[in-house]
Amino acid sequence: MRLLESVAEHEHGAPAKQLARETGLALPTAYHLLRTLVHEGYLRRDKGLFFLGEAAERLSSSGAEQKRRSTVVDALAHWRDLIGVPVYYAQYRDGEIEVLCVSDSPANPAVEEWADFRETGHAHAIGQCLLAQLDDEGRRDHLDRYPVRSITPYTVRDDHSLLRRLERTARMGPVIERQEYALGTVCAAIPITVGNAASTMAISLPAHQADRLVAATQQLQEEIGRLMGSLAISISI
Repeated sequence: MRLLESVAEHEHGAPAKQLARETGLALPTAYHLLRTLVHEGYLRRDKGLFFLGEAAERLSSSGAEQKRRSTVVDALAHWRDLIGVPVYYAQYRDGEIEVLCVSDSPANPAVEEWADFRETGHAHAIGQCLLAQLDDEGRRDHLDRYPVRSITPYTVRDDHSLLRRLERTARMGPVIERQEYALGTVCAAIPITVGNAASTMAISLPAHQADRLVAATQQLQEEIGRLMGSLAISISI
């Protein structure tokens, strides 16, 4: 590990003698370990100099991805505790609605996925917010695969009504739905700009706390604004 760390510090490569000196290893030991690391793909040797290999780069990439995901998890947990609501993060990927992270607590549980979130995007705030960020072709493609269907008495009734609602949605404004996906639950979703991906952060509340929804949504928007600079890369997960 010390050899890998030492090699990583030398963008233009380093010879075995220098690496042995920097790591405090005997030269024969360093040579043996370097050969092993080259054989396993963690290092590569070129003209007597050692560089990080593909295996080390994959390891680094995996670690960076875990760090980015941890940043998102920590942010959602912070907002959950600060606002007192469950917080969701979702993206529209390859034609599908994917809820990538949920942070809730026993006192503020998340909405139970009693009907597949991917198939009922027309009914919940997360799906409506993501669909509102797509172009007309993308929306119609989604609805061709997942037609509108009423799952509660409050769900939008048909494709035409849903498309009209999406068109009226402010580009970066929050989307609010009340008991359209789950009776007894109100939700709000905020669009997030991450490159070309449609993304959203969302919250939910029991219907008897519906009067908190607008204020909680505004608070989440403010918190996202404060962290957006450091969060923008991380939420690509």
